[in-house]
Amino acid sequence: MYTRNVKSQSRTNMKKIAIQFLILLFAGTTCFSQTNPIIEAFPKGTILHGNVPYNNDNLPKHLLDIYLPGNSKGKVPLVILIHGGGWLSNDKYADMGYMKKTVAEIISSGFALASIDYRFSTQAVFPAQMQDCNRAISFLYDNAEKYGFDKTRFAVMGFSAGGHLASMVGLSKNENVLSFFMPGTSKSFSFRAVVDFYGPAELILFPGNYDPKSPEALLIGAAPLDRPDLAKAASPVTYVDKNDPPFLIIHGEKDEIVSPKQSQLLSSWLKLSGVPKELVIVKDAPHFGEMFDSDLVRKKVLDFLRLHLK
Repeated sequence: MYTRNVKSQSRTNMKKIAIQFLILLFAGTTCFSQTNPIIEAFPKGTILHGNVPYNNDNLPKHLLDIYLPGNSKGKVPLVILIHGGGWLSNDKYADMGYMKKTVAEIISSGFALASIDYRFSTQAVFPAQMQDCNRAISFLYDNAEKYGFDKTRFAVMGFSAGGHLASMVGLSKNENVLSFFMPGTSKSFSFRAVVDFYGPAELILFPGNYDPKSPEALLIGAAPLDRPDLAKAASPVTYVDKNDPPFLIIHGEKDEIVSPKQSQLLSSWLKLSGVPKELVIVKDAPHFGEMFDSDLVRKKVLDFLRLHLK
């Protein structure tokens, strides 16, 4: 009887070990499947801090990724990337998927890069997106020592709706708009440069300005023509003044979603205010895509960042 009990217990232990092994194996497989989907685009040795919470909560949209050059010595400049998607789709990986050569060169040039998520307009209307972006940037500033950033050399870059938000945070920062910040958010950060890829500049000029279901209407909670006050508060051109950081604005010639006139208008306002700026219209380019990762555009971006962040 004693022998049979020992054998039975042994078989039970073996089963437990096998189950534990399968659990560990499955867990390892799950972790692997959830790895960063664009990390292969970065230079070998890039250091990734993935899915870092920036607001002390569990919201999936309050996460950011940090990419650090592997061979950096001393504190490095930081480029903060804000994704597009009509303020209601995509994530912090989206635009990097077609800008692989550019993000790789940002890292290989000795810059750090942080890509942030923010709440969609379908979750919270404007200025929630500004609050999230400013909170994320404040987190990066407050933790600069931990990650090795030079907090005096920050730039912000955005694409489409992210270009709008990048312009908004860059232009409004010196005006201290209280509604653009969550309570307790540090406002100590500033920007050396802004890169705006085909971002909206004046919401009331959109063809769908009468449509309450348009992306810009969902952003502010009303059709821009019904609430021009809200449209104005959410438009980058509202915040242009002589103290703003230098701008590089890039737009596709054949953009049928955000008219090039939006970037031309922002460029004109910056010029009138004496803010250093350059507007690049990419011949035959649509609203987004690999044409913006070309050698010509990439050189413009990197030269601009080197000029203002080095």
